[in-house]
Amino acid sequence: MRHFLIISVAGLMLAASACMVGPNYKRPAAPVSAAFKEPLPDGWKEAQPNDGVIRGKWWEVYNDPQLNALEEQVSISNQNVAEAEANFRAARYAIRIARANLFPTVTAGPTLGVSRSAGAGFAAGGSGPITGGSNVITTYSLPASASWPVDIWGSVRRGVRASEATAQSDFALLENARLSYQSELAQDYFELRGTDGDVDLLERTVKSYDDYLTLTKNRYKAGVASGADVAQAQTQLDTTRAQLIDLGVARAQFEHAIAILTGKPPAALTLSAGLLKTPPPVVPVALPSALLERRPDIASAERQMASVQEQIGIAVAAYYPTLDLSGSAGFSGQFTKGFLWPSRFFSLSSALSETVFEGGKRRAQVKQAEALFDASVATYRETVLTAFQQVEDDLAALKILADESVAVDQAVKAAEESLTISTAQYKAGTINYLQVIIAQAAALAAERTAVDLLARRMVSSVLLIQALGGGWDSKTIPTPGELQQSQ
Repeated sequence: MRHFLIISVAGLMLAASACMVGPNYKRPAAPVSAAFKEPLPDGWKEAQPNDGVIRGKWWEVYNDPQLNALEEQVSISNQNVAEAEANFRAARYAIRIARANLFPTVTAGPTLGVSRSAGAGFAAGGSGPITGGSNVITTYSLPASASWPVDIWGSVRRGVRASEATAQSDFALLENARLSYQSELAQDYFELRGTDGDVDLLERTVKSYDDYLTLTKNRYKAGVASGADVAQAQTQLDTTRAQLIDLGVARAQFEHAIAILTGKPPAALTLSAGLLKTPPPVVPVALPSALLERRPDIASAERQMASVQEQIGIAVAAYYPTLDLSGSAGFSGQFTKGFLWPSRFFSLSSALSETVFEGGKRRAQVKQAEALFDASVATYRETVLTAFQQVEDDLAALKILADESVAVDQAVKAAEESLTISTAQYKAGTINYLQVIIAQAAALAAERTAVDLLARRMVSSVLLIQALGGGWDSKTIPTPGELQQSQ
């Protein structure tokens, strides 16, 4: 009998490890183009397969030590990244919870009882009965029981797979959060530097306008300029000074945002002024097909799709009968006699059950799981399409802004030349001061456009790096075995 039981259990375990009902996962096709539509900026070229990614700390391509120091703090101190990391840890423990269902559940419940029973006897010599005696008996029971719902149809194993895929998805979400906040910090940093450039330009302009006001006042005192010229010069100076003061709002907000991204209160971070001087670096752009392996949000959507697929198999397994094995064993008897072998007991049982009618519930559950999988496929494909859109948008922005910067540089030179000529003519008395103001406004507008354009180009390059995945690789996603080892 014992050998038969062992063989039966072994056979059931073998069957449970071999049979899994329901569809197996296969990654659905995604819409991928052979090449990007937008041309690369001048001087760029398509990267070769082995060189088509930014590796390591992508922000170091900008060669800015202060930016490097700030970026290092995002992974350590950013609270949103910390939240994503905690979610990933929770998902890993969910795997352990799911795997526990593969094993029997063993419980033990020792009991100890004391009972007293009244007794009766006769006195010596047969003189008569004696009443009022009692016996105190201490009894014990030391049982252990085990139950095991056998995973014949793979429902539990598919639940483990679903938990593993969810944990992998959460890992990719963690990496996507890290990339997003690193990118956001770099964008805010270059916006701040662009604001510093505007401040520097307006400070120089205010000084220049102050000199023009002094010149106009002197000419007014000499009788060669009107009071209207002085008023116009004063208005130009005060308006520009107001614009300079207003830039303090934007700069403070960018600095505060950077502090929060590094996990610090705004009062704990102060950034000295700095100017952007070089155009954005060349960013290696690989073939569109490589994007599927380089974007953590795409990897997360793909792993989530795999997790949802397993739910179909779990729903299909509900059609089949369930087998529960249970048993108990232990000792029971009088405590004073100890644990004697004859006081042992054991029992074994099995229960096979099948739901014969439930009003179409199981069929609806299968259809629901299939519909949810279709929804996850649509989400995955939309994520891929959005990724391509972002890359195309940023390539177009970099190309167009680079061309625009050439035109703006020419406009700055022309405006400066016009201002020089107008100033000379005003000093010669051949034009009024209104012409000088027009030339000043044109020169300031062109120069400020040039400063803002450089900041926009830097931000666009950051967005392109983010759209390309920031050097991330889906090969870094931990395997199921690594997920278990990390616990």
